[in-house]
Amino acid sequence: MEELFSKSLNLQHLIEFQENSIVSKVLIKNKSGNITIFAFWQGQEISEHVSPYEAFLFCVEGTGIVFIDKNEYKLNSGEMIIIPKTHPHSVKAITNFKMLLVMIKDNA
Repeated sequence: MEELFSKSLNLQHLIEFQENSIVSKVLIKNKSGNITIFAFWQGQEISEHVSPYEAFLFCVEGTGIVFIDKNEYKLNSGEMIIIPKTHPHSVKAITNFKMLLVMIKDNA
């Protein structure tokens, strides 16, 4: 991960799509949270789950749908959504879809 520090990087080029797969790359991981970039092949999805952390999800490329508490939110390149902790959510790629996920841990 340190190879990413102190460099200007293009999020779209940090990870590549793989046919019929979801790939991810952790950019930062520490006690405060983590930052991960994902590349979803069209139609791929992460099933519904909950997290004990708040999350910031940013659409880097393509179109995806985020479901939070059974509500549907369509995201296109440049758009973002905040997922509250402990709320059921899932993600599905409508087109090939790259997203940046920032998870914030509550250290209180």
